[in-house]
Formats: sequence, structure tokens, C-alpha cells
Amino acid sequence: MHMSWEHLAFIHWRADADAIRRQLPKGMVLDCFDGSAWLGVVPFLMNRVHARWLPGIPPTNRFLELNVRTYVICDGKPGVWFFSLDAASRLAVWGARTFFNLPYFNAEMAASFETRVEYRSRRTHRGSAGGEFEAAYEPTGKVFRSETGTLEHWLTERYCLYTADEHGQIGRADVQHEPWPLQPARVEIVKNTLGQLPGLKLEGEPESVLFARRLDVLGWTLEDCV
Repeated sequence: MHMSWEHLAFIHWRADADAIRRQLPKGMVLDCFDGSAWLGVVPFLMNRVHARWLPGIPPTNRFLELNVRTYVICDGKPGVWFFSLDAASRLAVWGARTFFNLPYFNAEMAASFETRVEYRSRRTHRGSAGGEFEAAYEPTGKVFRSETGTLEHWLTERYCLYTADEHGQIGRADVQHEPWPLQPARVEIVKNTLGQLPGLKLEGEPESVLFARRLDVLGWTLEDCV
């Protein structure tokens, strides 16, 4: 799959490592930085989405997406574990749940991309717990490339995602892209009821906020991990 991730914010909090471990499947190792686990909320615009050799098909080629994530290691390879992914495309939600075993949810979403990004999301998926997010964010400095060993690099330079099916089989989907063109950023959070899993809370001011205008990405199909 080809896609662009645009107007993206990485909004992160330190989190209780033991509480997160209890949410992970067997065989998945929680990855920590500076002795802490981290939870992130990542709002963005998914754009120019299409399979190799095929054109983009509306409405799955452009839609808003919002995920709640942490960081894990499987078979020695660091990656991303998603607790939820809200999206404003019912077809994309169906496809991701069906073929990638990812916890996607239908949501009503809106965003404006002016001097700053104003972003709103309300989960509407039948049978799911509710979740709302409303915030405004914007870059506050110049573009930079993160350096190995820094928190910014650790949070963002992840080149695979992990998922698990109903039998506990872990799968990995690799992604390929250039290093993130990051900018320091600020966020004003009006409402955030995401991340309300047992023992997990996303409260107070985030410890890290980063912005990226656009990144072009190649994504691959799932492969068994362990």
C-alpha cells in the first residue's frame, strides 16, 4: 500500500508499565524509554491511499485517522502496538479489522488545516466504548531529524506495527519511509476520553508533542511473528 500521513501530531504521556503489560498478548514485550512506558495519541490525515498498481478509490483514499498506541518488541524488532484506531471511513475500518486484525473503529471526525490544526473525533462504532478527542495543535519550530538515542527518535522511528488475532497469533506489518521531518509543537486539548483501558489514563499535560507536515509511506501485508 502507498499512503501519505499528513498534518500529524505525536502527543505522548508517560504511562504505568505494569498496567500496559497486562493489556498485551503473550509473546509481546513492552518497550520502555528512560525507565518508562509511553502512551501516544496520534491524530492525522490519511491521504493518497492506494494499493500498488491501482488508483485510489474514494472514500478509502483520503480520511481522518486517530490512534492510541504504545511501543513493543517482538522477535527483537521494535514496533507499535495500537489500543485503538478511529477512522472516518467505514470501508477502511472494515478492511483493517478484516485483513489486519487491527482495532479500528468508526468515528465522526472533522479537521481544519490552517495556521494550526483543529481536530475533533467522536467514536460511533456499534458495540464499542465511546471515545472523544478534541484538540488544536501547531508546530513551534523548524523541521529537524531526530538523533538516535533521543526520546523523539525512539517514539517516531518505528518501522512496523504488531497485531494479534482471536487465537493470540501475533502478526507484523512492516512500513518503509524516510526519517520523520519533525517539528517541536504545542497542543491545546479540549476533550480527551481516549485510552480508558483498565489502569491506563491519558490525563494532564502531555510530556512530548511533535508535529510532521507530511510523510510518504509504503506498507506491507501481515506476516506471522511468533
